[in-house]
Amino acid sequence: MSFAENPEPRCPCVLLLDTSGSMNGRPIEALNAGLLQYRDELAADSLASKRVEVAVVTFGGQVQTLHDFSTAEAFFPTALMAEGNTPMGEAILRATDMLSARKSLYRQNGILFYRPWIFLITDGGPTDAWQAAAERVRQGEASKAFSFFAVGVEGANLDVLKQICVREPLKLDGLRFRDLFQWLSNSQKAVSRSQTTEEVRLANPAAPGGWASV
Repeated sequence: MSFAENPEPRCPCVLLLDTSGSMNGRPIEALNAGLLQYRDELAADSLASKRVEVAVVTFGGQVQTLHDFSTAEAFFPTALMAEGNTPMGEAILRATDMLSARKSLYRQNGILFYRPWIFLITDGGPTDAWQAAAERVRQGEASKAFSFFAVGVEGANLDVLKQICVREPLKLDGLRFRDLFQWLSNSQKAVSRSQTTEEVRLANPAAPGGWASV
């Protein structure tokens, strides 16, 4: 659907997903199931389905833009496969470049937008240079160009994630990807109902019974 057909403000989000070989088996299966649920949750909400735009970038052996920005009605995530190493630094740079280009497109078309999100999920640590990506994240957070969230699955190198992120990275409880994506869709629904300049308080996923810990 074009901007002329849907001139609603946009909330762009890049899902930055680790598909390296260590995710093989139950982790990648749970991640795939969570993604489908996330898509269904967004599509079922009349306002979020028009305002939330999702892109998917994977990093497993190589960095791939698996899905460019679209609203939920055109978001059909393909099944992820796990293989290769973890080029996380390159993937983060790709995500920030995509957001910059998307925001330029919004401006050219007179579309208002919320602060974009980058949502990274990994069970490892970067196997490429990540310092430039960390600096990009710090600059983006400081200028409010985007909000960067990181979730570590069992085995994730949280020490490196803490050096990349401004926010404290979260540790996923087991393989609760469904709960994670439920939280993500609920959060984005809340944001999509707010004003573009409004700060929305998100539910704490690390609260007792939540899907994460810090």
